[in-house]
Amino acid sequence: MTRILAVRLDSDGDVLLTGPAIRVLAKIGTVDLLASPSGAAAARLLPGVHTVLEFDAPWSGFRPPAVDTRATLELVERLRVTGYDRAVIFTSFHQSPLPMALLARMAGIEHIVGTSTDYPGSLLDVRLKRADPPGGGHEVEAALEVAVAAGAPRPEHPILGVRRPLPPPPTQLPAALRSGGYVVLHPGASVPARGLRADHAGAIAAALAAAGHAVVVTGGPAERELVAETVALARGRHPDATVLDLAGATDLAGLASVLESADCTVVGNTGPAHLSAAVGTPVVSLFSPVVPAERWRPYGVPVRLLGDQHAPCRDSRARDCPVPGHPCLSGVSGADVVAAVAELTQPTDQPVRAAHEAGCGPLSTSRGDR
Repeated sequence: MTRILAVRLDSDGDVLLTGPAIRVLAKIGTVDLLASPSGAAAARLLPGVHTVLEFDAPWSGFRPPAVDTRATLELVERLRVTGYDRAVIFTSFHQSPLPMALLARMAGIEHIVGTSTDYPGSLLDVRLKRADPPGGGHEVEAALEVAVAAGAPRPEHPILGVRRPLPPPPTQLPAALRSGGYVVLHPGASVPARGLRADHAGAIAAALAAAGHAVVVTGGPAERELVAETVALARGRHPDATVLDLAGATDLAGLASVLESADCTVVGNTGPAHLSAAVGTPVVSLFSPVVPAERWRPYGVPVRLLGDQHAPCRDSRARDCPVPGHPCLSGVSGADVVAAVAELTQPTDQPVRAAHEAGCGPLSTSRGDR
C-alpha cells in the first residue's frame, strides 16, 4: 500500500477544508496527516486519516515559534523511518510549500506535490499554480486539485465531513434540546476582525430569542468572557428566553455534536463555520471581507452570507478591524439574522445532512500524535 504524507500546517478551519482532498487521497494509499498544534484536533476528526503527526512549523501561523533545530531534525527522521512514498503539501494562496518540501526531500520522500508561485528548484516533482482570479477558487477545490495532481481520483460531489460516531452532547445542554430545536450562535473568532463584538452578538441573540428560537452560544475557553456578556445582554432583554452559555464546555468533537443537532449556526468566518458545514448544518455566515468569501465561505451546505463584502477592509487580510466600528459586520441587524435563519430552517435540508453522515466512517483506532 502506498504511504502518503499529507501536510496542512494551519488552524482547525483550514484543516477541515482539506477534508475532501484527504478522503480522495485515502482511496490510493494510507494517509498520515502532519498538522500544527492548532489544527491537530480537526485533523483527528477527518475521515481517511490513519495517523496524525504534529509539528509547530516556524514558517506558519500568526505567532510562529522560533526555529527548533532538534525538533525539525526529529521530524525529518520520523518521516524517513516511516518511509513515505509521496508527500502532498496543502497551502493557502499566500503560503509557500517549499520549507516543508525541503524537509520531505531530506527525509527521502521521492515524490512531492504542492502549489507554488515561487521557483521550486528540485523540491517539487509536481508544481501547481492557482488559477485566476487571485487565489483560484474555493479552498476546498484548490486542495482537491493538489490531491488529483498527486494521483487521487476527482470526486463528483465533494462535501466536508467528520468521523463518526460523534460524542454525546455536553451535560450543559438540557435534555429537551438534545435532539435539536435550537440555533447556535458562535460570536468569537481566532482572528478578531472576523468575529462579533459582545454588544452586537447580544443584540443578535436577543433577536433570535424574541423570534422564538432557543439560542446556544458557543465559544472556546478563551472566549468565555465574550460569550458570558453575549448571554447576559440577551437574557437582560428576554429574561424568560432560552439562551445558554456553552463556552469552554466541549472539545472540537463535542462542538461538532452540538452543531450537528442545531437547526442552524450563526457564525463569523472561523473554524466552527466549517465544522458546521462538515456536519451538514446550514450556516448564516457573518463574513468579514478581509479575505474573499469566494475562497473561504462555508462549503457544501445551504448558506446565507451577511456583511458588507465591499467594505474598505476588503481583501486586506487584517487581523484587527482597520475601520472604526467594524462596519462590515455591525451593519447586520438582528432582524437580518432572524430572516436568514428562517430561510435556512424551512424546511430542514435532510438530504444534505444525510450525505454528510453517509460519507464518514467510525473513528480510527490509530490516531498518533507527536
